[in-house]
Formats: sequence, C-alpha cells, structure tokens
Amino acid sequence: MQRRITQVGVIGSGIMGGGIAALLASAGIRTLLLDIVPFDLSEEEKKDPRARNRIVEKGFQNAINSKPPLFMDKKNDPRLITTGNLEDDIDKLADCDWIVEVVVEKLEIKQDLFKKVDKVRKKGTVVSSNTSGIPLKDMSEGLSDDMKQHFLGTHFFNPVRYMHLLEIIPGPDTKKDVLEFMADFCEKYLGKGVVWAKDTPNFVGNRIGIQGMGKAMNAMLEHGLAIPEVDAIFGQQMGRPKTATFKTADLVGLDTMYHVAKNCYDMCPNDEMRDTMDLPGFVTKMVENNMLGNKTGGGFYKKERDEKGKSVRKVINPETLEYEEYGKADFPCLKEAKKKSSLSEKVRAIVYGDDKGAKFAWDVIADSLIYAANRIPEISDTIVDIDNAMKWGYNFEMGPFEVWDAIGVEQSVEKMEKEGRQVPEKIKKFLGAGNETFYKIEGGRKYFYDFDSGSYKPVPVSEKQISLYNLRQENKVVKSVPSCSLIDLGDGVFDIEFHTKMNALNREMVEFMLEAHEYVRENGVGVVVGNQASGMPAPFSAGADLAYMLGLAKDGKFSEIEDFVKTGQESIMTSKYAPYPVVAAPFGLALGGGAEACLAADRVVANADLFMGLVEIGAGLLPGGCGMMHLWQNYIKYKPQVATITDYAGFFVQAFMHVAQAKVSNSAAEARNSGFLRPADRIVFNRDLLIGEAKKEVLKMVDDCYVPPRKEKFPVFGREAQGMVWAEMLSMKVGGFITPHMETISKRACYCMAGGDVPQGTQVSEEYLMKLEREAFVDLWRTEETQKMAEHMMNTGKPLFL
Repeated sequence: MQRRITQVGVIGSGIMGGGIAALLASAGIRTLLLDIVPFDLSEEEKKDPRARNRIVEKGFQNAINSKPPLFMDKKNDPRLITTGNLEDDIDKLADCDWIVEVVVEKLEIKQDLFKKVDKVRKKGTVVSSNTSGIPLKDMSEGLSDDMKQHFLGTHFFNPVRYMHLLEIIPGPDTKKDVLEFMADFCEKYLGKGVVWAKDTPNFVGNRIGIQGMGKAMNAMLEHGLAIPEVDAIFGQQMGRPKTATFKTADLVGLDTMYHVAKNCYDMCPNDEMRDTMDLPGFVTKMVENNMLGNKTGGGFYKKERDEKGKSVRKVINPETLEYEEYGKADFPCLKEAKKKSSLSEKVRAIVYGDDKGAKFAWDVIADSLIYAANRIPEISDTIVDIDNAMKWGYNFEMGPFEVWDAIGVEQSVEKMEKEGRQVPEKIKKFLGAGNETFYKIEGGRKYFYDFDSGSYKPVPVSEKQISLYNLRQENKVVKSVPSCSLIDLGDGVFDIEFHTKMNALNREMVEFMLEAHEYVRENGVGVVVGNQASGMPAPFSAGADLAYMLGLAKDGKFSEIEDFVKTGQESIMTSKYAPYPVVAAPFGLALGGGAEACLAADRVVANADLFMGLVEIGAGLLPGGCGMMHLWQNYIKYKPQVATITDYAGFFVQAFMHVAQAKVSNSAAEARNSGFLRPADRIVFNRDLLIGEAKKEVLKMVDDCYVPPRKEKFPVFGREAQGMVWAEMLSMKVGGFITPHMETISKRACYCMAGGDVPQGTQVSEEYLMKLEREAFVDLWRTEETQKMAEHMMNTGKPLFL
C-alpha cells in the first residue's frame, strides 16, 4: 500500500492542537481542526453554526495571533485550515489520512472520543494521540483491530513549530510499517527530530526533564539558594537555555509543570527518585493561587513598574510568596566557567568547584545522571534517544550522557560513590570493562555505548543527512582558518562553513572565501555555503564583525574599513559569478552580511525557520555587501513587469522599507514574500537535512548544464525615489518619529538603493552601485553617532537610535 498524507484531522484546538494544525498548514497540508460544541449555548445559539464553532474558532484565532508566530506564512497558511465541531463535522474525518487527538488529559474522555473516531475513519487511516503520559494500551482498549494497528503516540513539544522533538510511541498492536512511515513523514515534511519512546509515564523528555526540575527546586531549598542563583547556574554556562530552570517553568506554565510532575509521581510508585517529583510546597501554593507564569502575568518571576514607570523584573520569595527585586547572581565557579572556551570545560568548572553554587550544581547533576542511566531500558533502549530528547525538547546543548562524558565518567562515579550515592550496576560494569566514554569517534564515525549488548554501535543518522562534524572527523577538511573551513562533501561539491561567534563575518572569512572559490574552480563542480549549529534560533550568520570595524573606526583607519568592505563585495560577487553553482543553506538567524551571502547565491535551500533581514540600520549603518542591490534586483526580476513610475514606486518602497525598518522575516516563507528568497529557492523543514538537500541542488544544477549568470546593467528608480523618500523622512523627523541621524542613514540608504542622482529607469552597472554602498558605509563610520550605535549594538544586541 502506497501511503501518503494529503489531509490531517486535528481534534482539539487548544495551545497544542492549534500549534500542530499551524505546523501542518505551514507544511502545505490541508487540515481539519475540530473541537467540542460549547456547553453553555442557549436554545437559539444551538441552531447557530457560528456559536457551535465558538471554541474551535477561538483556538484557531489564537494560533493565528500567537507570538512568536505559529504559522510560517500568516497570510496564506491559515487558508489550508477548515474548522468544525465534533457533533456536526466528525464525519469529515473520513477524508483524513491522519487523525491526531489533542484533547484534555483524561482517559475516559479520550476512550470515548476514539470509539467515535473508529466509527468514521476510513480503513488504514493513522490515528495518534498527543498525550503526555496516559498509556496507549488503555486508550486503545475496545477499538477495532484495524485502528489498533494504525494507532500510536505522537508527542509534540510546545511551541510545536519551534521545538524539534517529536516522541513517537508504538501502541501494543501498531504495525511496523505504520511506525516507519510516520517517523519518515514527520522527519521530512514536518522537520521533526524523532525519538522512539516506550509506553511509560511522561515518555522520555518529560520523564528526565521533570526529575531534573524537581530535583533543582527541592535542592535549592536544601542548599539555601535563591531562585535567580539557580537560574544563573543552570543557564548558558551549563549549556542550557537562557531561561534556565525557573524562567522555563514560567514559559511553559506552572500548571503544566505541576501536572507533569504529579502524573509521574502518581504513576511511578517504584521510581527510585520519586520524591524529586514531589514539588516544594510553595510551588503548589503558587498553582493554587493561579500564579502560573507568563500566561497569568507572573510566576516565579514578574515584571512590574516602579514609581518612575520603568519596568522592573522581580522574583518570588518562596517563604512569603511576595515579589522582590534581585541583583545579579554569581559564584566563583561561574567566574571560572566564563574563563573556559569549551562547554565541557565550563561544566567541569561548575560541578567540580568548591563554593555553595558548585555543590548545589553537583548535587543536581549527579542525581540526574544516575536517574538517566536507570531509565534504560525502562523508557528507552539507547542513550542516544535520551540525549536527543533533552537537546531537542529542552534546548540543552548536551544530553545527560554527553554531560557525563564531559565531566569524566570515572572521576564523577568515584565522587558519587564516596558520597554514598547509588551508582547503577550498568555504569560500574561499563567502567569495569575498561570503557571511558559513552560516545567515541572511530574511523571518522561517531559511536555510542549500547548497554544491552555491552558494545559500541554507530550513532544512527538519516540517509538524507550530511554531518559536517563527521566529515571533519574523516579528515574531509581541505582548507581551513580559525574562522572558516572548506569541507569536501563528495561528488565534487564543497561546503564553506563559518565557525566564529554567532558566525559573524570578519576579514579572515571573506578573504578565505576567495581562496575557497579558487580551490573549487580547480577541483570541484559546486559549492554549498552552510553551517550546522545547535540552539534556537541558531545563527547561520548574525552579520559582519562589528567589533573589528568599530576598532578601526575609533583608530581613524577608515581606508582599512573601505578595503574590508571592498574585499567583502569582491567575495560576494565571486560567489555570484562563479563558473559553477553556489547554493546557500541558511537557517535560524541570517542577518546583515549573512543575508547578503544568500542573496548572491545561485539558489537558496533554506530551513523553514529562517529569520532573515538587512538589519544594519540598527547599528547606525547600511548594508555594504551588495544586499540592497541584490534585493532590488529580486524585486524587478521576479515581481510583475516594471514599466511605469508607479510600478517603480510601489516596488521600491517595499524593498527600501525592509532596509529602513530593519525588518526580519519570521520564516523562510515570509522571506520569500519579502523578496529575499526567489521563486526557485527551496524551503526544507528539517534543519538536519539542509546540507544534504543543498548538495543535491548543486548536483541537479550541474546535471542541468549550469551556466553562470551574465553581467548586465539593470534599471533603478533614481532621483524620483529620493524626492519621495526624503520628504517622508523629513516629516518623520519633524514629528519626532526618527532622530536626525536616523534620517541621515535612511537618506543614504535610499540614495544607494535608488542608484544615485539619475533619472528613473536608468540602466546602471553593479560596480557603480557597489561604489555608492562603499562610500556611504565608510562615511557613516566616520560619524560619532554611528560609532556609539554600533558599540551599543555590539554590547547589548539591541539598537540605540541617536
């Protein structure tokens, strides 16, 4: 049977149901979103379809208005969703290829719903539950054999669009081919990282995650730490998100966290660390008082206004449940960690320190590592799935077993045993066999330790995935400098990989790219420009190196700035006119120079979560790497025919405002609507597959007898644009909406993008426009205002308008 999914039914329009429906629609899949009929309808309202759909319509609108956005193309994606209710429209589920249930976590309600679904679904339709812990064997009781064979758990994490993790849980009777099809579909079409979980309470991610959060909260009271101190320790220095422990709880909701903990406590009576899921009393009181975090305006943290109207963040006092101001938390172990370069060194500095914070960190980490080891094979068969669950579902940079490798398995076990902790026998056996790490590299391939066989096995990697990490281990790096590498992807295709902080573009990188292209010209058939990084949003490239240019500006070395920009432009244009295809593979942040590198490529294969824009104006500058020129070219080349001054005005204003307002796309689809991506550019949902798909695109272009673009002149809007835009800028300055310097920057950007002082429709060369950009870029660096703005942006990541 050839399976395909063309329409999905989502039952439940709450936060998770709305998020799943939005993701499906963003992937181009027609979706039927259903919910219950309101209980409180009047007799008249019971006859009104709009009233009967009130709940589902509210959920649908909440998904549309969500921030951050759940839809990737807010204008078009919602059109793929049809709403209805479970009384009038349940028969429509017969047209669906996959039905996913996302209703309240009560077994009786789910059982009743699935029996109704069983009566209307067509044979072979996949049915899944998004339950976070109710056993599948209980939910599927009494269902038909065909439904049981097509029934599984698909546990998405919130927010659905942004969290990579999807736990797939086989039911007692689920067919193997159904499981394989769903894993492949969700990986490829929805961009998810699949972890195979067993039908146990809270599955993998939440079982490990809630133990860690519960232990941290209880240990905080035992060690006498404050909430901000816990978040300082379990933040970025430990490879965790900025939200750390308590801010994460505020984000997901204390009620959700409390429910997950209670579910685990109630359903795991034999869990050796069950007491850690019994959250502190003050947390229970907060839930009872509806202090649930961001959704209620206050949880562990709360923002208030002081007497001067300034926003002040406060933290709750666990003893009084009153909010108090707090200062920066710090410990000697954190100061030591900040001195280290690698994450492994940072974690070691924290857990092996001697201060109060370090002892707390060790207590929490030691228990979490032991706990993770004891969950194999209860919740999962491999350490890989447990590590991936924590990285993809909680945004940790390292999973438990990777952390254990980082701090040293033998050293940590010795410390654990000295303190009387119960180290699992499987760990003792692992060390007794002479093993040192749970992961190792051999022959350029990554292996993990399998407890069941007592041997190392290759880490599973999708056939569609290319790992730059593995290629580096296989000595496929053909050229390299500290900021950049050229990696052989095979078949004559090479990858230019950035590896600076935030992948910011510096002089070394732009010079290296020229060398890389020279190498490929002699030895290859095409180039991919792409990186692989973790985090959300991860940086493809956050732009040019402000620190480098600011240093030159303060020293008055403006000729060196001009030379840097000129070299950057040369690198960009070398990529554009290379005699072989160049494909950019951006994901996450692609700002400033990162966006410009993509605009010059023959083709872009972008991850669906792409935040792209020319944002230089926030740093007091304008794009200097041909970005304005290429954006304008996209507008006049791929938009309807530009013929009249009205056409030019309409397109120019759209293109210019992206620069003047430093607009950043919320997705690759939005980047396409904004002109940053072209019609032929591709969007890939799974970031792990991006490099592989980009390589395929290069080879396809080679197979199609690639011919590089010809250099040619193109029309500009000219002085007519300046008259229109400058008048608007003057009005905004007089009205107090922009500062005098912002007016100056905007006018220079307009002058460059419009082609200078020439009549509308004048054909100009690219070299002419590049010269305009260079001159304006250097002139702005000469100003005190731009230097202050750049320094503020560099130090805070936020614009300062002077």
